[in-house]
Amino acid sequence: MPATKTKRQAAASDPLSQFRSGIDGLAQQLRLRRAQGWDAGTFEQIAHEVERLHGCAEKLDPQWASLLAQLRGPMSAARVSQRMPDPAATATLIANIEHLLLQLPANTKNATGDENERAETPPSHYWRRWGGDAPPADAQDQTDAPTPAAELAPPPTIVLPPLGGGEEPPYRVLIVEDDRAQALFAEGVLNGAGIEALVASEPRDVIDTMTRTRPDLVLMDLHMPGLSGTELTQLIRQHEAFLHTPIVFLTGDPDPDKQFEVLEIGADDFLQKPIRPRHLVAAIESRVKRARALGRQRMTEASRHPATGLMARPHLLQRLGTALPAVRGGVYFLEIEGSTMLRERFGYAAVERLMTEAGRRLGGLAAHNPATRLNDNAFLIYTPDVDDSQLEAQARVWRDGIGQHPFEVDGHSLRLRATVGYAALRHGFGDAGGALEAAEQAARLARSTSIGVAAFAPPDRAATSDLSTYLRDALADDRFELMYQPIVAVAGGDEAQYQTLLRMHAMDGTLHNAAEIVPAAESSGMIHDIDRWVLERALDVLQQRRAQGRPVRLFVPQSPRTLARDAYADWLASAIAVRGLEGPSLVIDVRLSDALIHSVTLRQFCEQLVPVGVQFCLSQYEHSADADSLLSQLPLGYLRLSARYAIGGETGALRDAMRTSIDRAHRQGLQVIGHSVEDPQAAATLWMSGIDFIQGNLVQQAASELDFDFKNAVL
Repeated sequence: MPATKTKRQAAASDPLSQFRSGIDGLAQQLRLRRAQGWDAGTFEQIAHEVERLHGCAEKLDPQWASLLAQLRGPMSAARVSQRMPDPAATATLIANIEHLLLQLPANTKNATGDENERAETPPSHYWRRWGGDAPPADAQDQTDAPTPAAELAPPPTIVLPPLGGGEEPPYRVLIVEDDRAQALFAEGVLNGAGIEALVASEPRDVIDTMTRTRPDLVLMDLHMPGLSGTELTQLIRQHEAFLHTPIVFLTGDPDPDKQFEVLEIGADDFLQKPIRPRHLVAAIESRVKRARALGRQRMTEASRHPATGLMARPHLLQRLGTALPAVRGGVYFLEIEGSTMLRERFGYAAVERLMTEAGRRLGGLAAHNPATRLNDNAFLIYTPDVDDSQLEAQARVWRDGIGQHPFEVDGHSLRLRATVGYAALRHGFGDAGGALEAAEQAARLARSTSIGVAAFAPPDRAATSDLSTYLRDALADDRFELMYQPIVAVAGGDEAQYQTLLRMHAMDGTLHNAAEIVPAAESSGMIHDIDRWVLERALDVLQQRRAQGRPVRLFVPQSPRTLARDAYADWLASAIAVRGLEGPSLVIDVRLSDALIHSVTLRQFCEQLVPVGVQFCLSQYEHSADADSLLSQLPLGYLRLSARYAIGGETGALRDAMRTSIDRAHRQGLQVIGHSVEDPQAAATLWMSGIDFIQGNLVQQAASELDFDFKNAVL
């Protein structure tokens, strides 16, 4: 027999060629998603392939692994938030993978250079011998006929079967078998039937492999060294993500008691060796088909609230984002007023039942239009087919449908007042976050109107300040700069932390501060670009300090308009992962006035980044009922007081309000920063009121270097 290598051996000896083929296939699938959209099955397949390729890249080139991490972060964040990538995020993924392709060397032949290698698995028609339409056993096998040399050339090496090329992705099976011959047999049978088969020879690696690859089914042996099939099944079922993954045993053990024991602890089926290949394929296909159908059913059930019938928030926002940009339709932000007073009177449980009933009522009013509950007392309705001329009339329908309906709470009949803000989709929103932000902004305006209804009015871009015309040039010419001001603990300590302060150098030498830059950036539509520049520079500083062994925490101001962008949270999570940063080293700083207007979109952003470890600070804080409600609505870590509380000659009422704010923040577990402290008297007042940190020119003026001596600081 000639000493030729099989395809598998050739691929193993040429991992670069194998890796490039995988990247090529991934790029093709991402382009297909851009054209056809995403679904849960193809998302999981692509996410698993990204994880697998990242593991390969770590062994080949750290730079390639870093580039793949830019895909890995957004995909992981999307899985956590249960939101499919929108067109903008998909375009970013494609750009990243194409950039990686440019870094790879050209594809090469296999390691042996032999164009006539033996195929790794038999051709697809080979498996017809076990099908019902198979030819007679004594029929001549046409596969033995001579084949022209041109037809013997193997196809390009493909690491995995095409992902999502048909109506659904191919079945994926994880084979757990310590006997190599048995594993290769099962793998060959399944591959030949069009099923993607992965092999794990070490039982202790199974959980990690399942986490990376998310198989549709696990096919395992019962008796294995180190960890038996029974023990491994128990281990798999301890993970919530794998509670419904079918586990099928393929074993030669004839003991029925052992079989019953395995089935009782969570296995789904028991196949006896020896088994005919077509029976093995049929059993696996049947199990996987049923499991996928049940998974789709669970996903459908999860997309609706069981009590109200309203759509789950991620599903509605995904549907809205897929439809944007749109030329007609609208989104409505409906709020139930007085929820705080109702909660104080009837209690949380009773008010929750009331809001559930209000949601059920709104669902009936919305009919075929998707609606969801956003938070304790706010709802979102999306009307894709309503013309602009009918948007306000529809808003009044929502308002009156809630306001004129009697609700019962603990034997009391109530009428609820609802206010509605709405935004026409013709304004050109690029993502669901932007549309939701606009509707929320209109809802805040609706609270102050007599009719309780208001429409979103986009800013007049023509009426921008003189400064806004220079922002784009300044960004291109790198004339922005970050300054840093230390935030010092009143109780002492050596933990280094600073607030970043934005500055811009004008052509005439003038230095503009953030108070001038931000309004101009918001009015000119440049705020997203500038916010991202600030955050990228801050992350670079965190990375440099970490590499130097001098970690630091940075408080970085951001606009909710930027945070509302669909892909921004994914980008930030990826940027943190790529740089190897610890999430708590970054604190996103948001102004109170902005948070009051954009509380829902801000809360969504926080929910996506909290698992990464990012912290949040509410700045320019002043005591009010609305401001206090934010302390429980948002996952905050810090509160920065308004500069008014640090001025000299403050009134007794102002001091009382400050102490109330500090006390309320501490009860919520927040740390309080006294801001703009200019003199010892202001510092003493803040100190006696119970603040945790002091920031201002009394400590140190903003500087371009992070060289403050926290260890020896004396206040």
